[in-house]
Amino acid sequence: MAHTKSGGSTSLGRDSAGQRLGVKRFSGQKVAAGEVLIRQRGTFFRAGKNVRIGKDDTMYAAIAGLVKFNTKKVRLFDNTLKARKFISVEPAKA
Repeated sequence: MAHTKSGGSTSLGRDSAGQRLGVKRFSGQKVAAGEVLIRQRGTFFRAGKNVRIGKDDTMYAAIAGLVKFNTKKVRLFDNTLKARKFISVEPAKA
């Protein structure tokens, strides 16, 4: 017979690394072309002027300039208006 009780297995102990999502550059900050502005899943923020969207919904600057956030009302497919958040990059004044 065993003199110590068996340890057994546990369902705990597994964890995954964080995905580092969120806003990376805030309103009024200077950015270079190609710089990541937001990492997101889905389109919580939408692309405005001079902002492009990657295949994993990451937003990045198309040109160098200043970041600007704003809210616009967008007409949905059911013909209702709903406020949506947009991010854009305005060219830096020379």
